[in-house]
Amino acid sequence: MTLTEDMKFRRLRRFNGVMAIVHFLQALLILVLANNTTQPILTNFLRFDPATQTLVSQQEVLYNLPLGPMVALFLFISAFDHFLLAGPFYRRYVEGLKENHNYFRWYEYAASSSVMIVVIAMLVGVRDISSIILIFALNSTMNLFGLMMEKHNQTTKKTDWTSYIFGTYAGLVPWAVISIYLWGSGQGGQVPDFVYYIYVVIGVFFFSFAFNMILQYKKVGRWKDYLFGEYVYILLSLFAKTMLAWLVFGGTLATGT
Repeated sequence: MTLTEDMKFRRLRRFNGVMAIVHFLQALLILVLANNTTQPILTNFLRFDPATQTLVSQQEVLYNLPLGPMVALFLFISAFDHFLLAGPFYRRYVEGLKENHNYFRWYEYAASSSVMIVVIAMLVGVRDISSIILIFALNSTMNLFGLMMEKHNQTTKKTDWTSYIFGTYAGLVPWAVISIYLWGSGQGGQVPDFVYYIYVVIGVFFFSFAFNMILQYKKVGRWKDYLFGEYVYILLSLFAKTMLAWLVFGGTLATGT
C-alpha cells in the first residue's frame, strides 16, 4: 500500500512522540541511577604577588559541576523538542518539511549537542571555564550554520554550500581541541578506556549528521525524499545521545565506579 502524504506525516508525528518518551525516560533513569560524580570548572586569573612584585596566574575552582544532571540535560532537551514537534508545533513542523526544511532541529541541536560536546571535553580534561564556553559556542554556531544552510537554499536555484563549509569549520575546532587534550592526557596513561570509546563512537555520529545533509542535498537514492533524511537525523540523534549517556554512565556515573 502506498502511503499518502498525510499518512506519512501522521506516522512521523507518532515517531516523534515515541522519541520524546524514549529520551525522557532515559534522562530520568540517569538522574535516578547516577552517583554524585562532579567535574571541577576552573579559571585562571592574574593576581599581584607582593613578594615578587609581579603578576602571577592563579587557578581557582569556580564550581564542581555534577556530571549526572549534565548528561540528563541533553536527553531532556531532545525530549522537549520531540514533544513540541509531535504536539503544539506539529503544523509548523509539517509546513517546514513540505518546503524541505526543519528549523526546529537546528535549534535543538545547537543546545543539546553543545552540552554533549562539553561533557566529552570535560572528560578529556578541558576544565577551564573560558574553553568550555568557547567549545559550547562554536558547536552551537556549527548547528546554526546548518539552519542557515536550509534557510538560504530556499531561495537558490542551485545548492549553495557556503553555510555548510563554514559550519564544518566551526564544528571541527572543538574536536581538534578534544583531540589535543586526549592525546596529551593519554601520554601519561591517565585517560580511562571508556573515554576513548566515546571519542570514536560519538565522533563518528557527529560527522554522520554532516554526511546526511550532503545526501539530502545531493538527493542520493532514498534521500530524494526529504522525510527519509528527517528520519535519519532523528535516529542519529537518538543513537548518539543514548550511546554517550550510557557510556558516561557505565564509565563514571554508575554506583561503585
